[in-house]
Amino acid sequence: MNGMTTGAGNDLERSTELARKMVCEWGMSDAMGPLTFGKKEEQIFLGREIAQHQDYSEDTAIRIDQELKRIVTDNYDRARQFLETNRKALDRISEELLAREVLDADQVRRIVAGEKLEDHRPAAASSTPDDRRQQKERPSIVPPLPPLNKPLPQE
Repeated sequence: MNGMTTGAGNDLERSTELARKMVCEWGMSDAMGPLTFGKKEEQIFLGREIAQHQDYSEDTAIRIDQELKRIVTDNYDRARQFLETNRKALDRISEELLAREVLDADQVRRIVAGEKLEDHRPAAASSTPDDRRQQKERPSIVPPLPPLNKPLPQE
């Protein structure tokens, strides 16, 4: 939250590509109107690659780039504001994920509501607190796998 990292590279690439499709393919831009830009052609003899031809002016290309930047930066700011507003809940979720590795939707709702989740290690229903303490202190022993009788054939 305090800086940009390389981990966001793929997210930025995908959001830019989505914004480009919104503007150039789907006509979802107020600034550019309900138009499509860039004609697609399949190159059958080149391994069915799809090539995109620029069928618009340089001025239009500049306006498209400006619209892409506006869409991506506006939504970046919107996402950042959402994360900052909900920082405490996100910190609680990350702490629970470190302890549990997986959370279901109900657990996430309860964490966001500020509830404390019960211990994630299920205890036997009939055990006493002393029994559960001893179970936690005792390491679980996993038997080793038996060795193979013969090596597997290689082909």
